[in-house]
Amino acid sequence: MRIAIIGTGYVGLVSGTCFSEFGHEVVCVDADISKIELLNQNIMPIYEPGLEDLVSKNKLAGRLSFTSDLKSALMGAEAVFIAVGTPSRHGESHADLSYVFQVAKDIAPLLQENAVIVTKSTVPVGTNRKIKQFIENDRPTLKFHIVSNPEFLREGAAIADFMRPDRIVIGHESEYAKDIMAKLYRPLYLIETPIIFTSLESSELAKYASNSFLATKITFMNEMSNLCEQVGADIHDVAKVMGLDGRIGKKFLHPSPGFGGSCFPKDLRALLAIGDDHNIDIQILKAVVKVNEERKIDMVTRIIKKMGDIKGKTIGILGLTFKPNTDDIRESSSLVIIPILLELGAYVKAYDPQGMPEAAQQLPDIMCVDNPYKLAENADALVVLTEWNEFRALDLKKIKKQMADLYLFDFRNIYNPKEACALGFDYVSLGRNSILHLKNVMGA
Repeated sequence: MRIAIIGTGYVGLVSGTCFSEFGHEVVCVDADISKIELLNQNIMPIYEPGLEDLVSKNKLAGRLSFTSDLKSALMGAEAVFIAVGTPSRHGESHADLSYVFQVAKDIAPLLQENAVIVTKSTVPVGTNRKIKQFIENDRPTLKFHIVSNPEFLREGAAIADFMRPDRIVIGHESEYAKDIMAKLYRPLYLIETPIIFTSLESSELAKYASNSFLATKITFMNEMSNLCEQVGADIHDVAKVMGLDGRIGKKFLHPSPGFGGSCFPKDLRALLAIGDDHNIDIQILKAVVKVNEERKIDMVTRIIKKMGDIKGKTIGILGLTFKPNTDDIRESSSLVIIPILLELGAYVKAYDPQGMPEAAQQLPDIMCVDNPYKLAENADALVVLTEWNEFRALDLKKIKKQMADLYLFDFRNIYNPKEACALGFDYVSLGRNSILHLKNVMGA
């Protein structure tokens, strides 16, 4: 099949590339000419493991191409995907749908008979019907079909998520659209992927509900980790017990300095706004937003409580992105924690395998270094904010020799408390510090 993907951001680029890997002919189109030029040179605008090789492979095979010419991209396309951004409106919780609606207006005069317009962008309930109305207003006699097909891609694991997803959700109103989508996802039928055909509204809401529930799990475990510290429990043992319950599941049960990224924060706010628009007060999600915001500030409180006055102190930050295997720092804990440390007079250095170019733009007052050992040089404290694999295997003995003082704030719990303390680090982690304290007191 020939398909067009409008938007070469994270969702559009990954989806288009993976569809071409399925064997479809895919044209990705973007109004940003410079981005198209880079993609045609095989230079990726985002970091995603395996993406560059997959793009190169499918371009070489003639199944994947990039253009800024919308008209040529839509020519002969059996399905047209809208995959543009839906950030929060400036100063508001509602999703900004201006890019989505602009695409609807732009494609309306170019659509062919029986075109299937598929929304990949995360959009509030009712958006697909508005897209339909935009096109009907421009082309009242055109026969076309609207589909909602939300993405569930994790940054850092997006290709695997697309190729072997937990489920595919397709909101539709016609058998023709259903058949087209079934053909597009035929390779996933062969591996028995659950494919849920539903209404437009159910599909739209399912995306927001899924992300909001995952954010709630993270926030709940952060609250439990606080309690563990007070009562002498170990959050990892608690999580293991919980995760073995099939009704709960093992994922998203790890304590953290708060969630961030391009999806959870904005989708939570958007779902709350949808609730408000329909007079539904989703109180649990309001609590999640509040607790998550406070969680990031609490990480600074822990640093101050342990170190005292940090004015003039050198603090090294391990990890700037909101999660590993991405260059995305949007709404990451680092963007809250670092400015407060700077305001309190600390000198902040940082290292991240992929996130430093963007961080240099948003955090101009920090010094970025090119490896963790340089970060440790003359540092009074190290703070782990992102659990990159390379941080797990650091030579802590070497790190110790380079530091001016030995505060180690492990806000991702990637190190063994006993080992860190045995080396002389003043070690702080999440949800298990009391265990170490009790063992020391009891002589265990």
